[in-house]
Amino acid sequence: MRNREPQTLGEGTLDRMARILAARNIDPAAVSELVDEPEPFSPLDALSAGMPPRYQGAVADHPQVLAWARDVAGAAVAPSKGARRQVTTGPSLLMAGVVGAGKTHQAYGAIRLLVQMGLGVRWRATTAADLYADLRPRPGVDSERELAAVSRCPLLIIDDLGAAKASEWVEEVTYRLINRRYNHMLPTLVTTNLAIKDLRAYLGDRVTSRLAQMTTRVEFEPVDRRRHRAAA
Repeated sequence: MRNREPQTLGEGTLDRMARILAARNIDPAAVSELVDEPEPFSPLDALSAGMPPRYQGAVADHPQVLAWARDVAGAAVAPSKGARRQVTTGPSLLMAGVVGAGKTHQAYGAIRLLVQMGLGVRWRATTAADLYADLRPRPGVDSERELAAVSRCPLLIIDDLGAAKASEWVEEVTYRLINRRYNHMLPTLVTTNLAIKDLRAYLGDRVTSRLAQMTTRVEFEPVDRRRHRAAA
């Protein structure tokens, strides 16, 4: 089957439409006013649509998270003259603290801040447990392709690293993911409930060494903010 060229309205067609409207005493200008104007594109609206509802209004206010966002913005580049600068490479951040300390809130807030700075951000967020579930080999699923897609995403949130049960397979998958992002200097936001000193026992030397080099580490105060909000 031959591909058909896109059809356009010629002058003859437009004239016939004008005559039909005139015969029916319809003002062509009035008809054009009924056509809905497209809504202006809002990067923030698009960002919110891709976020979990709980974090759509997240605001980053931790000093080290704000500093990270400034560093990522400083490394952003424009693909062409006059185009919006895109997040491509940059530093990573490891946020450690107890459950409910606000780490995930800060991570989503950091992405919102980058968009508010006028940057183009291709991003993805996953919990470590969901990541391992998606990558576990099973019939009909190309887990290698999925791992490659996650590894190459320009900006990635890995939430709750260390929450899934440790195993040799988990350690190997984590190493492959972190190593690729380490080699390509892709900004990564990692949250964990483990103390930084305990990461080595869970993740192994290879992963921990790369995280130590590629991330700025932030220890959150040992306060469960969820419980405080619930009690207020």
